[in-house]
Amino acid sequence: MVLLISPTSPAGKWLGFVTAVWVQAISGNNYTFSNYSDALKTLMALTQLQLNSLSVAKDVGKAFGILAGLASDKLPTPAILFIGAVEGVVGYGVQWLVISQRIRPLPYWQMCFFLCLGGNSTTWMNTAVLVTCIRNFRKNRGPVSGILKGFVGLSTAIFTDVCSALFADDPAKFVLVLAVVPFVVCLAAILFLREVPPSASLGEDREETKYFSVFNVLAVIVAVYLLVFDVTGPHGMTLSRVFAGVLLVLLAAPLMVPFYAMFQNWSHSRIKEDPESHLVEPLLVHEIVPETALGSPKKLEHVVFPDEEEVGERPKPVIGEEHTIVEALLTIDFWILFVSFLCGVGTGLAVMNNMGQMGLALGYVDVSIFVSLTSIWGFFGRILSGSISEYFIKRAGTPRPLWNAASQILMAAGYVTLAMALPGSLYIGSVIVGVCYGVRLAVTVPTASELFGLKYYGLIYNILILNLPLGSFLFSGLLAGLLYDAEATQLPGGGNTCAGAHCFRLVFVVMAVACAVGFVLDLWLAFRTKSVYAKACASKKSKKAASATLAS
Repeated sequence: MVLLISPTSPAGKWLGFVTAVWVQAISGNNYTFSNYSDALKTLMALTQLQLNSLSVAKDVGKAFGILAGLASDKLPTPAILFIGAVEGVVGYGVQWLVISQRIRPLPYWQMCFFLCLGGNSTTWMNTAVLVTCIRNFRKNRGPVSGILKGFVGLSTAIFTDVCSALFADDPAKFVLVLAVVPFVVCLAAILFLREVPPSASLGEDREETKYFSVFNVLAVIVAVYLLVFDVTGPHGMTLSRVFAGVLLVLLAAPLMVPFYAMFQNWSHSRIKEDPESHLVEPLLVHEIVPETALGSPKKLEHVVFPDEEEVGERPKPVIGEEHTIVEALLTIDFWILFVSFLCGVGTGLAVMNNMGQMGLALGYVDVSIFVSLTSIWGFFGRILSGSISEYFIKRAGTPRPLWNAASQILMAAGYVTLAMALPGSLYIGSVIVGVCYGVRLAVTVPTASELFGLKYYGLIYNILILNLPLGSFLFSGLLAGLLYDAEATQLPGGGNTCAGAHCFRLVFVVMAVACAVGFVLDLWLAFRTKSVYAKACASKKSKKAASATLAS
């Protein structure tokens, strides 16, 4: 029985993925700044520019994610997870001490340091999870990215709703949860998440697709459950605690997949041990045909999405083949992807970091609903775009960057809606921005691995993630901070505030233009990479035809 749940067994492989889902469900703590930013602003008597600079500091922590990327090729997954867990405890722990007033507010630069440390902790968690799982399930990169990034999107709503239910919106207790819960979950993942050999047969590929469908359904149930709780208004303490308990059960539900896989393995092992097993064994031969027996389909797929770099001298790689870091950085395709990513995630972060002030400017007293809406609809954008883009690659060779282009133009429309500041526009805008931000993250993650390979994927991913601190600095720290303060009224006791639709109108207009630029870049990248995805589609169809021929 122990062998059936070892990390290298099918059941152990899926148990590792479940813990990866849990890590992602709590690693979005970096997006919850709006839930306690007002407490920091009051305690430290900050202007909006100073508060936005604090939010930039937490995002700057992601810039040091390059360290996690470098470590991903040198250290095992448990070590990377442990580093992230410890950083999170320290970074958010100090913030809790300040907000709970157990210590006096630290000097501004020290607060920036600890927010940076907390922000950097998620880069280690995300790198460990994404790199390991995409390598383990490399034939289903879209669903893997969609599910994992989807739960990151839900994490803000999970933290917000659970803490609101249990602690009545106490910002100090909220930050304490951000410090403790990720540490505990990462310790659980350390025990089970390992890099293991990917699927080696068509039967395993089909099994992966089936199990990922289960994860998608469970994730949607969690998202809908959170959404229903948010839109049904205030709840009493008893009902809120019941909600929190059911939510924990739903988050534990994915465990049914590894337990089912363990039962399947046990059943198969019993059949093999049965002396009459020769009666059924021939039926299994066609189910578990090694890909190497299919000949050209395996070779063709290696050309399109290579898994290992060839040893020795080789010509300069073309897009779709394995790239070293230098080779990737010297391609125009990488920088098109980089800048278009900046236009999407940079502007999205500006909304998330300033959602509290945006709501207050428009007269809303409680802005937590908008934080949750952005989070939940971000989940739908992530999980749907991951699976849908994967389906159209296999079906028609549709370039994955086309989905990024669609999200960019829709995001621009969302910013125009927010700039108009009509009744209900903040609800509509937060939904649109959430969906498009989610699409942007979920689609870009597998796109980078498909265009530049998996060997150095950890570092390539973290170079792309530099757009988070860069975008936060440009669109949140500078653009939103400076323009808000220019419109705000100075208060007698220090700090400033702004009320009215004009506070962020110009910010939204500039961000809409940025998204239009990103739309053009994504269309260009889709055109440049269409041959890569056409070959991927042909490879998958060739394997399917060969499998059908062999089975007959």
